[in-house]
Amino acid sequence: QVQLVESGGGLVQAGGSLRLSCAASGRTFSLYNIGWFRQAPGKERELVAIISRAANTYYADAMKGRFTISRDNAKNTVSLEANSLKPEDTAVYFCAASPYFPNTDSSTYAFWGQGTQVTVSS
Repeated sequence: QVQLVESGGGLVQAGGSLRLSCAASGRTFSLYNIGWFRQAPGKERELVAIISRAANTYYADAMKGRFTISRDNAKNTVSLEANSLKPEDTAVYFCAASPYFPNTDSSTYAFWGQGTQVTVSS
């Protein structure tokens, strides 16, 4: 098993940047592929990016260019850098773990964090 805790969210003005972190506990973290998802009020959860155990990356088409995912297995962390943020990026951002890559189906991820709120003001 792996436990995930997100941090780094907050309030930012449009055009600004944030760096979200997903900290994992458990010795098996390096065996999992980690995805970042987001969910805005009244909307379905959507994929942002995924990083594999070997640090291969996959981005949802709408997220390419402004989001960068990375991982540090030695520190059991996955980061998501978000740049040029827009009000429509406002959402709760979640990280999740899956044994499969690239797994774009959020319903099949086994472990989830509690989420971190990102609010982008115009």
